[in-house]
Amino acid sequence: MREHGGNLDVAQHRFGGAAEDWIDLSTGINRVPYPGVDVELRQWNALPSRSDIESLHNAARQAYRTDAPIVAMGGAQAAIQLLPHLAPRGRARILAPTYNEYAGMLSAAGWDMTEVSDLAALAGADIGIVVNPNNPDGRCHDRHELLALLPRVGRLVIDESFADAVPDLSLAGAAGQPGLLILRSFGKFYGLAGLRLGFAVGSELDIAALAAMVGPWPVSGAAIAIGRRALFDHDWATATIARLADDCVRLDTAARSQGWTLVGGTPLFRLYETGDALAAQERLARAQIWSRVFQQRPGWLRLGLPGSETEWSRLSAALSA
Repeated sequence: MREHGGNLDVAQHRFGGAAEDWIDLSTGINRVPYPGVDVELRQWNALPSRSDIESLHNAARQAYRTDAPIVAMGGAQAAIQLLPHLAPRGRARILAPTYNEYAGMLSAAGWDMTEVSDLAALAGADIGIVVNPNNPDGRCHDRHELLALLPRVGRLVIDESFADAVPDLSLAGAAGQPGLLILRSFGKFYGLAGLRLGFAVGSELDIAALAAMVGPWPVSGAAIAIGRRALFDHDWATATIARLADDCVRLDTAARSQGWTLVGGTPLFRLYETGDALAAQERLARAQIWSRVFQQRPGWLRLGLPGSETEWSRLSAALSA
């Protein structure tokens, strides 16, 4: 498995404790999840109907401000794994550094894969990939600059897994035109990653191809029921965006007290230059708080945002120790 956050079993093996003892801040998953997770028994014991799935699609279109074709699947990761099969093998260019599954999947499928450092270098690719906001450094790209790439790239894939908290950044409203494919993650912003729900938004041809690949029941009845309810809950989303903005300030202030500098981030995670990320990670881990480090960047430490006041107090105590 490629290096990722969420590897809490590694933390437990090294530092002990049961999973419930830990605060896992190694991912960008909201620690205050959407509360409406109760579902009827029929969502578990019946296959989802076509109308059930389409009702989820309608909720996603409304939440993402688009009327383009859309397909639900088992998280944005499911779409990433299908990307190499949307077109004949060719040249793939990925704006890097970024989420490492793209390079791995495309290379394994035989694509000529190159990581580039600026948007202009995506020109000429058969598939160009931009994560916006980017993981792990939070870089954001102007909508107009991204759309200007469309005539110069065979297919432009924009991963908006962290865009829910910055909705004006999204290009989902421009989807539907040939050559533009938007990927969305449900589980991060709504704090329900275990539900395994995500969406692809794009042209009729691309969405039809992805729908054929994921099959007739791409997500569970529970995912449909909970996802639909959450995506329609504007009040919860608005309140969560405001809370996350305040919590970013709170976490950045705590980091500065340690002499760490902000590299970047999104409203769901922050990335700091610590000087020695492994030492910082171990210090937090001894208080059973897990964080993310990066082999290629020995000073970088990524932290998600604590949820409850108890979690914030534990983080403060660990940083003060």
